[in-house]
Amino acid sequence: MTRYVLLTAVLVFASSAAVATPCDEVKTAIAAKLDAKHVTHYTLEAVPSDQNTDGKVIGTCEGGAKKIVYTRK
Repeated sequence: MTRYVLLTAVLVFASSAAVATPCDEVKTAIAAKLDAKHVTHYTLEAVPSDQNTDGKVIGTCEGGAKKIVYTRK
């Protein structure tokens, strides 16, 4: 029984690590959506999730280790 619990825990951890999307892919997808809505003069920046920022957090990447911050220019 303990083996099955351990195996399940390992599989869940491995699948969550595989889902971690690179920040460049997330930024590209968000930029495409903003461009489709004709939004201009903005920046998207990937910062560590524990860092305070002045912009609006609009996404996360790398398994929650970083956040995508939107700021208007």
